[in-house]
Amino acid sequence: MRFDIITLFPQIFAGYLTQSLLAKAIDRGLVEIHIHDLREWSTDTKHHKIDDKPYGGGPGMLICVDPVVHCVEAVQQMSEKPGVVVMMTPQGDRLDQRRVEEIARFERMILLCGRYEGFDQRVIDILAPLELSVGDYVLNGGEVASMVVVDSTVRMIPGVLGDEQSSWDDSFSRGNRMLEFPQYTRPAEFRGHTVPDVLLSGDHKRIANWRAEQSLNKTKLRRNDLFDKEGDA
Repeated sequence: MRFDIITLFPQIFAGYLTQSLLAKAIDRGLVEIHIHDLREWSTDTKHHKIDDKPYGGGPGMLICVDPVVHCVEAVQQMSEKPGVVVMMTPQGDRLDQRRVEEIARFERMILLCGRYEGFDQRVIDILAPLELSVGDYVLNGGEVASMVVVDSTVRMIPGVLGDEQSSWDDSFSRGNRMLEFPQYTRPAEFRGHTVPDVLLSGDHKRIANWRAEQSLNKTKLRRNDLFDKEGDA
């Protein structure tokens, strides 16, 4: 999968792209990530300005339509695979695991990271992006939100995780509405807290039943709304 990320602050991604599973996936050719500085498409050759005051007044600044459209059109031409344009915005559809599994089927995404008061409406009218939100709150910019999209999506790509079962067992994965069961590792006892005997039994059927029960109980306690969504309450 290829990600093209359009941002005013490309340096934010420097450390992120060199760490953990994502860096390994990039090295193995499973994922491509290209960062594009929106200011390179500014018509202001002196200051590379890309924002302006909103018509009709109001606080803050808006990202202008022309550099964004020109940038996306240019980035589209950088690969033979057409990219799905995705705008990170608190007004977008909520990103959940079901949506992650849907967008993980894309071959390429072009992620637009907003700043200031957002984009000129004509960016949306012309580019018709898929608008996504990572939650009902406002961030300083779309960069962190785009990292959430990348991080959650690459886990779905075969070969990225060392154990493919990991993504199947995750909370909310592939239709699973249960929270993940508690997990333990060595030592078997620490400050009086011990690992449940069933996990040390070697009886895989008992362990599977225990984990299912723990997931059910945790979901009822912490996220009972998940049952309501499925009509299971």
